[in-house]
Amino acid sequence: MGIYLSRNIASFIFSSPLFSKKNGGIPIPMQLENMVSLVSRTGRHLQRYDKGCRQVVGCIPYRYRQTKQESSSAEEIEVLMISSQKGQGMLFPKGGWEVDESIEEAANRETLEEAGVTGHLEPKLGKWRYKSKSSCTFHEGYMFPLLVNKQFESWPEKTVRKREWMTLAEAKEACQNWWMKEALDEFVRRQTHPQKKEEQDKPVCT
Repeated sequence: MGIYLSRNIASFIFSSPLFSKKNGGIPIPMQLENMVSLVSRTGRHLQRYDKGCRQVVGCIPYRYRQTKQESSSAEEIEVLMISSQKGQGMLFPKGGWEVDESIEEAANRETLEEAGVTGHLEPKLGKWRYKSKSSCTFHEGYMFPLLVNKQFESWPEKTVRKREWMTLAEAKEACQNWWMKEALDEFVRRQTHPQKKEEQDKPVCT
């Protein structure tokens, strides 16, 4: 949500030496370590469709948290969920895939706009076809895992969304969308089968 920042203006601004292109090529102001001043795209004049289905892209942002177990320590996976703008439920960041960007760029952009994090984007978990809750149209949703390496204190949709780190069990319980729950199940399967994950875990964007 917010004011649309045109590609030409964004290109001019982000070519400045004040900006770095860390975190998968997303320009970040070097002087603002924990803040993002970008605004979200809005409108659907660039929206991508395939045979009448709106194309939607999202991410499951995750991190490893150290936990203590008796005399040893272990790593626990946490995923980042955000509040819905139209209800009380929680979901993963997602939004429309637009015609002037790749699917990976769309996934990174939506996650930054809605959840305020960036990181390493891993191969997609799959594609789901679902019916829109607000209309009779169908959407096709693609989901990616994103290993978070940067969390910003300010981001485009901070004023309209809450975000919360959850355990996998908590996220499964809180998630309001069936197809995102299935994406989470696939994510868990990858984590519990390391060999499969290593075969699939090749960078999809640089």
